[in-house]
Amino acid sequence: MLSRLVLGFGPTARHLLDHVSADAGDLVVVTDDEHRVETLRADGVEVHEADPTDRATLSALDFEPESVVVAGEDPDRNTAAATLAAECFPDAFLFAYAGTEAPPEQRERLEAAADRVVVPEAVVTERLQEIVGDEGTRARKLQQVLRDVDDHLAVVTHDNPDPDAIASAVALGELAERAGCEVTICYYGEISHQENRAFVNVLEFDLANLDPDDPDALEPFDGFALVDHSRPGVNDQLPEETPIDIVIDHHPPRVPVEARFVDLRSGVGATSTLLVDYLQRFGVDISGPIATGLLFGIQVDTKDFRREVVAKDFEAAAHLVTDADMGALQRIENPSVSAETLSVIGRAITNRQREGSVLSSGVGVIGDRDALAQAADRLLNLEGVQATMVYGVIDGVIYVSARARGADIDLGEALRDAFGQIGSAGGHADMAGAQIELGLLEAVDDREESLEAVVESIVSDRFLDAVQSRSNRLLGRMYGRAGYDGEAFAEATGVGRRIHGDRDEAESATDDADEAEDLVDPESDQDAR
Repeated sequence: MLSRLVLGFGPTARHLLDHVSADAGDLVVVTDDEHRVETLRADGVEVHEADPTDRATLSALDFEPESVVVAGEDPDRNTAAATLAAECFPDAFLFAYAGTEAPPEQRERLEAAADRVVVPEAVVTERLQEIVGDEGTRARKLQQVLRDVDDHLAVVTHDNPDPDAIASAVALGELAERAGCEVTICYYGEISHQENRAFVNVLEFDLANLDPDDPDALEPFDGFALVDHSRPGVNDQLPEETPIDIVIDHHPPRVPVEARFVDLRSGVGATSTLLVDYLQRFGVDISGPIATGLLFGIQVDTKDFRREVVAKDFEAAAHLVTDADMGALQRIENPSVSAETLSVIGRAITNRQREGSVLSSGVGVIGDRDALAQAADRLLNLEGVQATMVYGVIDGVIYVSARARGADIDLGEALRDAFGQIGSAGGHADMAGAQIELGLLEAVDDREESLEAVVESIVSDRFLDAVQSRSNRLLGRMYGRAGYDGEAFAEATGVGRRIHGDRDEAESATDDADEAEDLVDPESDQDAR
């Protein structure tokens, strides 16, 4: 049990007592203010009416405090009490309040005696800097935009959202509701990965799955916010002309982002970290489900705090951990695995081909693209393998998932080199993905090669070429390509061409390559854990 001793009793000590009196442990107050003595005793606090600067008073106390708080209002008496407490209780943690307008020499004496000194002028200055500084201004601007939304705000994640996107959307929704908005958390695509389904179900998050073919799906909404991505129509299925009110993302865009409020900070490992910052600045008590979701979002996007993690991610996680439900996290992290996922992993192992320390595998037609990421991660465990790529076909689209470990190559850039001109690709240095539409190729029945063989020639050869151009160490040798010309192949067959309006969507996706990992392999971050 904690034992605390409070010497002196001004308004600061009163506020402190309101926070600590409910905690288990011993609490003793020493003050010579008779009026405060009566009030404290009426509240059930053990109080000694005596001079806190008198050595005999402290020596007569019948306990050894673990912490001592000096919290009177008079700087002279605080200095004397702190100096005496340091002598009488050398093993205790000593916290001292300097008092208002304490002269420099007294502050120096306090700092020499106490473990921690609080100077009220410095606290006020720090708080004002938080409010009127850049980050404070950003928070006020967000609040203003939320209040300006007429009524119903749609908070939209990227397609097939991962935990970071979902948790960030829910947290932004909480802020929007406090600003008076009606809120719906929206996404396109599917939440198909078993871990993500468990994440939503265990935490009971209410999400709306939008139908891109429903012309009235967006009618109920008066405003739109994007989280964990930054442009409508890129990485989501909103119409490109949708006016956006709010964008919060940690992926740096390659083109300007248009919205009434934009927060793009690539200096953190997860969008969830940014939302924790806003919740703190608005003084929101974070509920258990939201704290659990944000903590898991940071954990997943930073790959268990091992990838692109910065101090702010750790600070955000530390703020969340006391309110997060660790039992729920354990249930989320250990979901059941579908039979199809196991089958895809098995085919990836059977069909693997190795070139140096690079391994690739085609698994044919699949129903769940998340299995590709899990298979790529499993293959990375093979001895001597430093990079893996697994690909499969779903509804006329080739999906690619790649992983690397300790390799001198940036997979995101390698996949952009390989597939950026015939599809969309991107990601991180150690995990990335791509997608390529088969186009006219599926309708050609009289081809000499099987569809699987053509897909292999498109994917494997391009990937290995890209790896070879970026790393001479990973590939020990390269097999022949029999004059394969990918650009001519694409022009002749329509592979990778996806016309949207009057421009090529593949080119648009390439422009946003820093966001493409979520687009092409949206739930891969947690698969690589």
